[in-house]
Amino acid sequence: MTNSRAKGAAAERELAERLRSMGYLSARRSQQYCGLAEGDGDLVVTELPTLHIESKRVERINIDKAMEQAVRDATKAGNLPVVMHRRSKHEWLVTIRLADMHAFAHAIHTSTKTRAFAEYKG
Repeated sequence: MTNSRAKGAAAERELAERLRSMGYLSARRSQQYCGLAEGDGDLVVTELPTLHIESKRVERINIDKAMEQAVRDATKAGNLPVVMHRRSKHEWLVTIRLADMHAFAHAIHTSTKTRAFAEYKG
């Protein structure tokens, strides 16, 4: 269990760093500051306040189970469930429900108007 937690924490730090490098400068582990509250995602990104981000770093993901967890937890806070996941030596992927595509695109579009994206050279 401890190794699993450590691996999960490392994945969350890695994903937060990747998001910061993309201009989401506030990206951080939610547990890092105040402990994980019920319904919180794995990451907090203030530029994307409507997203509930679940981070998964596994070789074989059960995406249905991961999305069910994201939906269950996001619903508590009224947010959009998003699963960000990757396998070793692979890129991070983002999984959302098709029904959420418009809201996800709106969240991303709105975030691109922030100062962080004005400075992003990606």
